[in-house]
Amino acid sequence: MPISFKPPMVVIGVSPKRYSHRLIAETGEFVVNVPTEEIIEETVFCGTHSGRDVDKFGETKLTPVSASRVKPPLIEECVSHLECKVVASHKCGDHTIFVGKVVAVHIDEGVMDETLNILKAQTISHKGPIYFIPKPFYEFKG
Repeated sequence: MPISFKPPMVVIGVSPKRYSHRLIAETGEFVVNVPTEEIIEETVFCGTHSGRDVDKFGETKLTPVSASRVKPPLIEECVSHLECKVVASHKCGDHTIFVGKVVAVHIDEGVMDETLNILKAQTISHKGPIYFIPKPFYEFKG
């Protein structure tokens, strides 16, 4: 979720039970990779399996790419990426909110008009088991 424009910042919520939580807390960095409907099955797989137990890149055939300013990788098949450095964290119930300052942005040129065109990009988002795309939604039935 965007939280500030000047400087650009986003927040993510991560359960301390997640492997990602430990990695973010240790490195102070994270990447927001924005997937499209083309890789919805891979996205669901990554969201329902822990990197503690499985090589997500190996299993999904997604391609890790070195980021320009942080250590976590970008996912080549995603349409855009936000490289972030943690500037604050807050415990909120059973999750930790990580506030990340955006230090680099990458967007595929084919989805740009004057700004990111969500309909061209065909990005997805989710709430629980339902994944939303800019047209009918996909429901994960795993």
